[in-house]
Amino acid sequence: MAQYNIAVVVGSFRKDSFNQKLAKALQKLFPADFSFTTVRIDDLPLYNQDDEANPSAPVKRLKDEIKAAQGLLFVTPEYNRSIPGVLKNAIDHASRPYGQSVWDGKPAGVIGASVGPIGTALAQQHLRNILAYLNVPTLGQPEAFIHNKEGLYDADGNIGEASRKFLQGWVDAYVGWVKKHV
Repeated sequence: MAQYNIAVVVGSFRKDSFNQKLAKALQKLFPADFSFTTVRIDDLPLYNQDDEANPSAPVKRLKDEIKAAQGLLFVTPEYNRSIPGVLKNAIDHASRPYGQSVWDGKPAGVIGASVGPIGTALAQQHLRNILAYLNVPTLGQPEAFIHNKEGLYDADGNIGEASRKFLQGWVDAYVGWVKKHV
């Protein structure tokens, strides 16, 4: 039975999203005591402080899913050298009203895939800055800037042989991080 429920927040909801695919493939590398809830962010309204007293149903769902999680896994693309607006919108919703952030204290891992050779390095750095402000202890090492290229996945959508050892090492470090902080 799973002891650790991880909220997976993917910064892209494109049908053929590299990061959705990475999130699903990574989950297969985790031990049996980890389960995953993929947090839906595509239906959130744009954040508006005027709505904090009466949040929409999607915002309530987002906050409830984050509250129920023991850890966070952010899988993000890089848009214009930063995180996607939809991800920032979700972060803003779940961090408000001020002093009532549901992110507070939850251990996180940050990873992402891109067609570029530096993966999502700048987006990850921006996300780490935001998470630091929100008091989210974030795994620092190993960093994982994934180049989405031939061989990253096998024919069944699993992590391919060439990347499996590195990504298993990242998952193992993240598992230890979550267990240390829960």
